Amino acid sequence: MTEPVLTHVDERGAPAMVDVHGKPVTWRLAVAEARVVFPPAAAAALRAQGFATAKGPVFHTAIIAGTQAAKQTHHLIPFCHALQLERCHLSIDMRDDTVVIRCEAGAHHRTGVEMEALTGASVAALTVYDMCKALTHGLCIEGLRLLEKTGGKADYHAD
Repeated sequence: MTEPVLTHVDERGAPAMVDVHGKPVTWRLAVAEARVVFPPAAAAALRAQGFATAKGPVFHTAIIAGTQAAKQTHHLIPFCHALQLERCHLSIDMRDDTVVIRCEAGAHHRTGVEMEALTGASVAALTVYDMCKALTHGLCIEGLRLLEKTGGKADYHAD
């Protein structure tokens, strides 16, 4: 097994953006997930309110925020390439006392879209927290992870 190599440093060890000009353009797709865990009483209150708070419809607002964030990832993460996303789809579902957020990002490019999917999922989770904190501050954002990526040098699928 080969040793992991840091990719965002130059030959002197200084931070640097990865040069992707020689890589082939392929369809890149990534799916990320985040979860917002509610105390049972707060989850029941959110359901009773039709998944809306005084700030508005929680899931719809989180989808918009996650989409905006995914498209702006290169402004937030220093060494991310500016990608023209061709696909960004967020789904939000309440399972028991947990809001499950999935963000799928895709683009034809020379570099992957993992950070865009992760950023979209995380900002959507933060938006759920913001919109529901009047119910309780006992919310917990957890489980931000990459579920899959395809189209690059190596595909990845979480167990």
